[in-house]
Amino acid sequence: MMKVVVIGGTGLIGSKLVGKLNEHEHGHEAVAAAPNTGVNTLTGEGLAKVLEGASVVVDVSNSPSFEDEAVMDFFRTSTTNLLKAEAEAGVTHHVALSVVGTERLQGSGYFRAKQAQEELIKDSGIPYSIVHATQFFEFMKGIAASATEGDTVRLAPIKIQPIYSDDVAATVGRTAVGTPVNGVVEVAGPDQFQLDELIRKGLAAKDDPRTVVTDPHALYFGTELQESTLLPGPDAHIAETRFADWLAQQQ
Repeated sequence: MMKVVVIGGTGLIGSKLVGKLNEHEHGHEAVAAAPNTGVNTLTGEGLAKVLEGASVVVDVSNSPSFEDEAVMDFFRTSTTNLLKAEAEAGVTHHVALSVVGTERLQGSGYFRAKQAQEELIKDSGIPYSIVHATQFFEFMKGIAASATEGDTVRLAPIKIQPIYSDDVAATVGRTAVGTPVNGVVEVAGPDQFQLDELIRKGLAAKDDPRTVVTDPHALYFGTELQESTLLPGPDAHIAETRFADWLAQQQ
């Protein structure tokens, strides 16, 4: 049994991950670390104490602000403080959750910050694994909101292969208790969609009156997309939960 500290452990993925790691399938001691549990990676508060005896640290935290400067400051400061504390505590595996296509989305301030986070991890000297997941089913609402002007949602007809957050947590959990890969592991959902069609389906299922307009030049969080920007590579782990089944459960 090993101690695994989950940074961002009270959020969507973090809370699921802590539950899975503490279940019989893994049987490890997973500790949720977040500002509301007294651990703040931006200030360093509580870090040394929570990392005592930890073998693995999993970072699934996210910036409270997506504004360019704020998000870069969050990931740089948080990751630097975390890696320093891990080195002092003797942590032997750092796992971080990131996004499929991060390196292709550098027109976006958010993804530039995620790329900076990944570079800090690679340069730290601590054995690591970075999990790249496609966008979560639960995040479709945020994609629609970011692309909305008035009653119109403007989206490009590019391909996307979204995934259920539960399947992301399961993959991160398996990665955390495994051997560091010192590289990237990709995970995606089982089905590909056109982004505009996917959001159209999601809005219709919730009787949302907004109209989705297909626009090849529509920006995705500030950056223009190519056909396959958001798709995983051929070696990605493919999760089981289908969007249609998840959507039916939400009704």
